[in-house]
Amino acid sequence: MESWSIEVHKDYLKFSAAHFLIFPDGTAERLHGHNYKVYVGVHANLDDHGLVLNFKEIKPLIRELVDELDEALLIPSRHPVLTTESLPGGQLEIRYKQRRYQVPADEVRLLPINNTSAENLAGYLAHQLLERVRRDFAASALQRLEVGVEETPGQRGVVTIEFGTESGGAARPGTP
Repeated sequence: MESWSIEVHKDYLKFSAAHFLIFPDGTAERLHGHNYKVYVGVHANLDDHGLVLNFKEIKPLIRELVDELDEALLIPSRHPVLTTESLPGGQLEIRYKQRRYQVPADEVRLLPINNTSAENLAGYLAHQLLERVRRDFAASALQRLEVGVEETPGQRGVVTIEFGTESGGAARPGTP
């Protein structure tokens, strides 16, 4: 059996962002930042032209996604204890236990995840990319999508989305 894939990891597929992790015991990291790098692997059958996907067409989709997160404060909107509130003057208040952050709302990305771990960021980006790939490459026979988010050299979270062979749809994992 043969299988094909493309891998995309370019120097410009990166974003700088601030975040803090919340641990199972309720403690949380201090607010800090990373220069994240994004890696993408797409596995599919070859099309009639011998391509999995055209690199020239998928790279801009990935870049759009990383640009949306660049120079932002990443906050999980699905954490059971963390809350946010819009304030007058375009401000957003972020509350976690005794912590209070008040920041310009347009500098925050509220992500539909429960924590801003590298794994969850990979999952978020993978599902966003999947929507765009399905929109722009409807005819491609995707088999698997892998997205990795590296927060420091040698340390990355990775998600793999396997596609069902019968329905052609993703076997969507639990919401990150």
